[in-house]
Amino acid sequence: MIDPLHANPMYFIFLAPAFLLGMWAQYRVKSQFAQGSKVPAKKSGAAAAREILDIAGLTNVKIEQVGGMLTDHYDPRTKVLRLSEGVYNARTAAAVGIAGHEAGHAIQDAERYGFLVVRNAVVPFAGIGSNLGIMLIVLGFAMSGTLMLVGIALYSIIVFFQVVNLPVEFDASNRAKQLLPELRIAGPQEMTYVNKVLNAAAWTYVAATLSSIGTVLYYILQLSRAGRQRGAY
Repeated sequence: MIDPLHANPMYFIFLAPAFLLGMWAQYRVKSQFAQGSKVPAKKSGAAAAREILDIAGLTNVKIEQVGGMLTDHYDPRTKVLRLSEGVYNARTAAAVGIAGHEAGHAIQDAERYGFLVVRNAVVPFAGIGSNLGIMLIVLGFAMSGTLMLVGIALYSIIVFFQVVNLPVEFDASNRAKQLLPELRIAGPQEMTYVNKVLNAAAWTYVAATLSSIGTVLYYILQLSRAGRQRGAY
């Protein structure tokens, strides 16, 4: 069986732009976070998130510390906002920026923000599309164009998830950029670094979206080639 994921160098050509963008974006996030971590802020990341949540009436949302670097996230199922070690207790511009972004997700959840509702509904199917989709694509490449087409359709769920995720992440960052200065958690100097951190993070979501789109386009090309080869015999 030929694995279309690794056998053809064309795959890496399709994914190269997204891969390079992703590498650059990850570097920018870490670089901007490091710079922003040197700029003091009035509150810690946890305190900033708590104030934003309380002002929004979300006193029921808990804030917890988690291990790792930049592992911050909001869990809509348990209504818990989790902040990494470098954000939870840190009184820095980078920390309040990340915390504000995650608090933005909690507000989205409370407001039933449309794109977030759709994204959360798609999450279980995205996992299926990733695992089962790839398996069917590999099998279909060797056995059946129809099977490969079903696999591509399933994998396309990931593309849909990534596209829907973009406005979710951008909106959360915009909320942080608006609320942090309004609540006087971050002044003009701090906001300069908050913006840099959040803008750099935005490119990671763009890179992930381009990667999923490039992967689907590659598989469609492989499906077309496989069809022509079968038709030649």
